[in-house]
Amino acid sequence: MPTALVTGATAGIGAAFVRLLAREGYDVVLVARDSERLAVCAKQLRASTGVEVEVLAADLTDAGQRESVEERLADPHRPVDVLVNSAGIGSRRGFVRGTVGDEERLLHLNVLAVLRLSKVAVDGMVERHRGAIVNVSSVASFLPYGTYSASKAWVTRFSEALAVELAGTGVRVVALCPGLVRTEFHERAGMDVSSIPGWAWLNADDVAAAGWRGVVNGQVVVVPSPLYGSLVNVLRHLPSSLVAPAARLVRARRRLH
Repeated sequence: MPTALVTGATAGIGAAFVRLLAREGYDVVLVARDSERLAVCAKQLRASTGVEVEVLAADLTDAGQRESVEERLADPHRPVDVLVNSAGIGSRRGFVRGTVGDEERLLHLNVLAVLRLSKVAVDGMVERHRGAIVNVSSVASFLPYGTYSASKAWVTRFSEALAVELAGTGVRVVALCPGLVRTEFHERAGMDVSSIPGWAWLNADDVAAAGWRGVVNGQVVVVPSPLYGSLVNVLRHLPSSLVAPAARLVRARRRLH
């Protein structure tokens, strides 16, 4: 059976991808920091789907722990056919009020881990002439919205550039750019989102399904839902002098100061 490795696999979009890929017939490698939570998720998944489940407890901001995931991706005897880079963090305080440590941790997870895991995975995929990488980015990648949006802008552009480089190899790359999704992400980042209306939120399973359709259909940038698709189309055509005030308005509404 084919195998998929998913980071951030115990919650949110990562967990949704795990469920989807298991239904699609993939054995799965779950990567997350919490070993106890990984064990629970693996037990539930084995019982409900019957697929093979492997767990790797690793903090991807730690070079040594990240290396264990890289080694798993590089194993030629247990090839990984799909890599989903879903692990990510945000910051409530922003660049000015945050610490250097906070910023480095964000960049190590949102950027460096994506780069390194993608590099290891893509080498084997190109050799086998098949595979897919899904990088979970964000609508925020189209807004000047602090280091988080800068990191996601990198993920989106990196995915686009990698897709161009991999054309004709049999390996596909998707940048999945959802808007607000009901996950643990905002709570963990200490963000107050109580003022955001219900219609603005997306379901994690719907987001994962949109990302997978992107892989199947050969799309590169996938923005789930017509609402956020329209928003991104507007942002891409607005002059930068108008995009920045829009980002300030969003920040004020979400009370991230």
